[in-house]
Amino acid sequence: MLATLETSLASRRRTSLWAVRNVELFVGLLLTGVMVIAVAFSGVLFPDGGESMDLATRLMTPFTSAAHPLGTDPLGRDVLARIVVGGKISLMVGFLSVLGGVTLGTLVGLVAGYYRGIWEMVLMRCADVQLALPFILVAITFTAILGADVYKLIFFMVITQWVQYARIARGQVLALRDREFVQSARAIGVRDAKIILHHILPNALGPLVVLITLNVANNILLESSLTFLGLGIDPQIPSWGGMLADGRTYLQTAWWINVFPGLAIMVTVLGLNILGDWLRDFIDPTGPM
Repeated sequence: MLATLETSLASRRRTSLWAVRNVELFVGLLLTGVMVIAVAFSGVLFPDGGESMDLATRLMTPFTSAAHPLGTDPLGRDVLARIVVGGKISLMVGFLSVLGGVTLGTLVGLVAGYYRGIWEMVLMRCADVQLALPFILVAITFTAILGADVYKLIFFMVITQWVQYARIARGQVLALRDREFVQSARAIGVRDAKIILHHILPNALGPLVVLITLNVANNILLESSLTFLGLGIDPQIPSWGGMLADGRTYLQTAWWINVFPGLAIMVTVLGLNILGDWLRDFIDPTGPM
């Protein structure tokens, strides 16, 4: 009877955890989905790109006009429009930089982990050098030499973040390269490239997928921070970091210029982090799901 009671309690616990995880998934999809959909249709919602100026309505307070529900900035531009349009740049930087970083890093990690020897030594020492470079100093140098541009910022993020993917991919490959299914494929003459892509890579994707989700959120914050410091996107291009930089001199007189872009960043990053946590638990074979 005691064993039956313990089994019942364990089953209820798993059911409760499963329900909580489903709520996490719903909240994460809701927070992220609303922002992504708004950004995707920004051209339809705001054809002017948030650039229309009306000095007669400058610094209008939020919730006082249906035309400008979140108020206006010092040039009379609609804050809501600039948040939605600026989100396109921030999300593009976040997703494309992670896509480039995971592609380069995973390739390096697969080669280093599978072939070992000189390949592993050279590639991993390059990774160590990359980790030893001070990030802010590299960012300042990179911006001073190449200038501020969306695609240059994406390239900068890729070359500074591929290392973490390479290390994780290498660790997964080292754990898989001597498994029975890999040895069997090698014994029947399957080429190395096919073994890596069809046998090892699918089994190594779990931790990489979770890291991708979390790093998209991190790179959105990073883009906003670098742009705020003048090291990221051109100030003439609407972005969340640029809006924060533009509004910092109006914190006491026009708080909404900073608060609402900050909330947009927070909601998007929170949604992505929740999805990352859910995905980690979903992939983990020992987890409650």
